[in-house]
Amino acid sequence: MIGIVVILGVSWLLLVFIQEKGLSVLGFLPLKKALIQFSYGLASVMLIRAIILFFEAQFKSFEFTANPVFNPEELFSSFWYHFKSALTEELMYRGALLYILIQRIGPKKAIWITSLIFGVYHWFSYNMFGGAIVPMIYILLITGVAGFVWAYAYHKTNSMTMAIGMHLGSNFFLSLFLPNQPYGELLYSITGIAELSEWNQLYVALFSGLGPSILMFFAIKLYLTMEEKFNESEKALT
Repeated sequence: MIGIVVILGVSWLLLVFIQEKGLSVLGFLPLKKALIQFSYGLASVMLIRAIILFFEAQFKSFEFTANPVFNPEELFSSFWYHFKSALTEELMYRGALLYILIQRIGPKKAIWITSLIFGVYHWFSYNMFGGAIVPMIYILLITGVAGFVWAYAYHKTNSMTMAIGMHLGSNFFLSLFLPNQPYGELLYSITGIAELSEWNQLYVALFSGLGPSILMFFAIKLYLTMEEKFNESEKALT
């Protein structure tokens, strides 16, 4: 948490000295709206990840084996760990930096730049820099596109909260089924994966890597449409 406090402090300084704004531009207030957007992001991505995993299971013909030593405390620890991780990365790449760039060079360029930076960052966080070129391109693509979608959410909602919920939901869901570190396979493990040809492996990898981001984009569009209709109905009543 100390790191998050430091990032918030640096964000405040950047916003004050460059844009003469405070942390309010990050969209954590009003609290009710922020919680609704966070909850929508979290719930929608958990559903999206479940759909993607279901179809991936059909392609690879794998099975799910329940974890015999389910630990609720470890489940909570995983959620808290991924919440802090998602909040940290969102503050770094979709927080003050994105806001300042949007004000200085416009939303399109700002979203593309921060998405590219976010993708390159994962080369280092995954210890991939200087390794095989194809995996590096793949990671840059899937993380960059995810960063693009979350930056789009910030731009359209004027708040980081939906992106935080989506980021958290995506990472936390994977810890329930996949052997991630430091938490993985908390509910189920995947067994009996079928052998696929190289081209089919590529198709499935692109589907599982880009599919969630594409569906997240449409989930954001759906939220914006529902919000617009709700606001119109509120105006009609008044």
